[in-house]
Amino acid sequence: MEQSIRTLIVDDELYSRDELKHLLEAFPEIEIVGEAESGESAILKALQLQPDVVFLDVEMPKLNGMNAAKAFMELKKPPLVVFATAYPQFAVEAFRYETVDYLLKPYDEELLRETINRIIKIIETAKELDTGKPAGKLAIEADGEIFYIEPKEIQYIYRDEKWTKVITKTGEFETKTPLKDLETRLLNYGFFRIHKGFLVNLEYVTKLTPWFNGAYQLQIEGRKEMLSVSRNYVKALRTRLEI
Repeated sequence: MEQSIRTLIVDDELYSRDELKHLLEAFPEIEIVGEAESGESAILKALQLQPDVVFLDVEMPKLNGMNAAKAFMELKKPPLVVFATAYPQFAVEAFRYETVDYLLKPYDEELLRETINRIIKIIETAKELDTGKPAGKLAIEADGEIFYIEPKEIQYIYRDEKWTKVITKTGEFETKTPLKDLETRLLNYGFFRIHKGFLVNLEYVTKLTPWFNGAYQLQIEGRKEMLSVSRNYVKALRTRLEI
């Protein structure tokens, strides 16, 4: 990247901030512009420093990481969010806030590198869109061939055991590319995670139907099958869909 990634570290424990700072300093793309020890301070520093990404702890006194992430989404220039925490049980809720990744302590350096690469891709794609440069097509490798698909033609994507299936208006593609990787590449094209194993193109959503225990079923334009929407994603989905 030509420009560094402005990074804010948020954790109420000094040792944890220092550890993450030390690990991030190994990546030349990262520029650490500030630290915060609470959710309230994180919001204030995000306004002042305009970071590209925030590494955010979950469990903090008063305003926790989830509420801080929700506040970031309301900013004129919301930063990308990577949750960095010792608590795995909040992972599903975290992705309601368009989280880039969810890292667990103690940090795995290889997973951290994957996260940095994902951030770079998101930022570079956003820059291409801002400058009007054609972002190209989604490359899907399947059956020894590479297919190039217009993102707008994709209706939904889901994980089926070892395969990721890409459903378009005209057919299906099967690839071993992880769903999470496709989600990152399609972040700026109106796709939304409705379930652990499903991404949908919001342009094709025509109906939401209550199901049970707070979950919903979703109807895709021109298709008979109904897709399950986890109750953890319903509120965020409705926010994205409704004017």
